[in-house]
Amino acid sequence: MISLQLGLVVAGVVLVVGVLVYNWLQERRVRRRIEETFGKPARAAAGEASAGASQRVEPTLAEAPAASVGPGISMSDPPSGESDDGYEPPLEVQARLATDLAVDAPADVPAPLSTPAVPVVTKMAPADRNIAQPDPDIECVVTLQPARPVAAGALAGGLHARLGKPLRWFGRRNEGAQWQLLRSDTAGDFSEFAACLLLADRTGAASRPLLDGFVRLMGEVARTLPAAYVAPETAAEAARAEALDRICADLDVQIGLTLLKTAPATIAGTRLRGVAEAAGFRLADSGTFEWAQEDTGSVLYALQNQRPEPFTAESLRAMATPGVVFLLDVPRVADPVRVFDQMKLVAKRMAQTLDATVVDDNRRPLDDAALNAIRDQIRATAGALREVNIEPGSPRALALFGG
Repeated sequence: MISLQLGLVVAGVVLVVGVLVYNWLQERRVRRRIEETFGKPARAAAGEASAGASQRVEPTLAEAPAASVGPGISMSDPPSGESDDGYEPPLEVQARLATDLAVDAPADVPAPLSTPAVPVVTKMAPADRNIAQPDPDIECVVTLQPARPVAAGALAGGLHARLGKPLRWFGRRNEGAQWQLLRSDTAGDFSEFAACLLLADRTGAASRPLLDGFVRLMGEVARTLPAAYVAPETAAEAARAEALDRICADLDVQIGLTLLKTAPATIAGTRLRGVAEAAGFRLADSGTFEWAQEDTGSVLYALQNQRPEPFTAESLRAMATPGVVFLLDVPRVADPVRVFDQMKLVAKRMAQTLDATVVDDNRRPLDDAALNAIRDQIRATAGALREVNIEPGSPRALALFGG
């Protein structure tokens, strides 16, 4: 008996050690791929990060030119122009719609459907910019096949669920039909549904408990229809979420240009609002001025107070500030290089109008060489995003770099 107990203890210790070693090797492999791909260590040190859960804003970019490069920014070499044949980013897309769901389904729910195994993909597929559809590369997807077609309203418990990450529902009327984004008032009956939970955004990766809760909720919805359902293994999805979060953290770049008055001079709030609105900005509820495209309404860049105080219609009447910051969120805009060129010109014009200077973190003026270096970094970041099929400004990018 004693020998048996000792044997079990030893076996348990060996198993735990084996799991720890395996996890360490997996983490090391992911880090090495990030470094090989982007030429820098994973999760670059951040400078002047915004006050939120994420520390991804304005990363420190190494090897600045002689002139300083701007608020929280120095420069790094852009990704190599070599061919990406054989390239594997650290995001491993797990099999979608895996068979034999490892969830205890209620007795009155049809068994999970059996689907052919899908090969594991090592690079995200291109996403369609114009069609809303499930994105299994960045979402945990659970499909439900009702016993008979039902309306979207039958999913009420799932449609309005709040799980901590964005949840989208799609339906299609038959197997060959196109997926349709659903709301509770969407008309018509559907023979198949897909619930899609985002795996990562700027608040971090979807955790294992969150994913477990998502799959449990899908089981409950399936019971009410009733429907058979297919879901992935949550442990694998949690690991995939962590890998996705790491690669997005490396590519999360926001560029700021500071417009500063020479102390003790300040910019009156009423004067600032007049100049900003003349330049095309509009005051937003977020406490910043936003410059948006007229045709789409998409925000290209913002103008925020150098101080932590937000801009409001009331506060601008009485306030004065020593400076403002032009902010470009690189992953969230289409053609970020062109947008930076526009933002740079607006900053220079406003600096001239307000008798201010465009400066870096150390309050040193930014010359054209430094601004061109920032532009090169933006181009490199946009290229790195496209390498992993995250097109800047696309719905995929807006999802991953939101929150």
